Amino acid sequence: MSVRETVSLDQAAAYPEVIAVRECASARDWDGARRVLDTLPPVGRTMALRSGGEQPGSEDFLRERVERDPADSAAAAALAFRLIDIAWEIRSSYGAEHVSRQQFTDFHGWLRKAEVVLIDAVARNPRDPALWTARTVTARGLELGLAEVRRRYDKAAALDPHHLPAQNHMVQSLCPKWSGNWELLHPFCREAMLAAPPGAVQGALVADAHIEHWFDLPAGTDTAYLTSAAVRDEIHEAAERSVLHPGFGRDYGWVQAASTFAFVFSVLNDRRSAARVFTMLGDYATKIPWTYMGGDTAERIRTYRRRALSGGTR
Repeated sequence: MSVRETVSLDQAAAYPEVIAVRECASARDWDGARRVLDTLPPVGRTMALRSGGEQPGSEDFLRERVERDPADSAAAAALAFRLIDIAWEIRSSYGAEHVSRQQFTDFHGWLRKAEVVLIDAVARNPRDPALWTARTVTARGLELGLAEVRRRYDKAAALDPHHLPAQNHMVQSLCPKWSGNWELLHPFCREAMLAAPPGAVQGALVADAHIEHWFDLPAGTDTAYLTSAAVRDEIHEAAERSVLHPGFGRDYGWVQAASTFAFVFSVLNDRRSAARVFTMLGDYATKIPWTYMGGDTAERIRTYRRRALSGGTR
């Protein structure tokens, strides 16, 4: 199979350290996981903890670690992320109108379990941005209100101003489907982009906001929104400040940022820009936002990648 037919949708695949933490957690080797985690910058550490908590059945092992050493905020964060995953698996990704009362009951029950873990962990170690990132998710799922979500986000941002995992969760909270609105979402994403250094991944937040707005609109008006001159210009500006900037590197989150722009340029039928980002990505991609198109996600990516790389400007 040629490289252009391969699609890796594993968000951790481009980051060996994240893979190493996941493998250690799967093998119940928490000491090995900590040896890797303790060398990572804040964003990479949160990503690795998130990935380490993804393993089905790992909640019992992680709970044992937390009980053995309550001061281990890394274990607490990984456990909380695992409990959050269980909660969201029960709820599903469908809109609230398609979620049953029992699903909501169970969803909130698991989130409350995560919240109990997190409350104790932040009391012991309030300077861990991974814990505050997880708490933005529980606040959103438990519908504690946007003010509380923002308070928790601000705690993470005070510790690491460009903490992409926390920013991603704040984007979701600011969407109308949760407790926000477009008038709050778009300025937040633009401010985060401008606050970050040129070449940073935060430009993708601006694209994320427009993708969420586009996806929320009724059929027939969504395309007109995304292709409007103002929106298109903002997307290109964001790309030039991030994935298309000469200083764009391979920091944690680069795959997500590039995949977001590959998606939005594909929807805009801007093949030249899409080709630049697809070339950068190689085999890598992320499920979100490609799942918004429906169907087989990997096949969607292959189709648009072939189209972009086949030549042509539009």
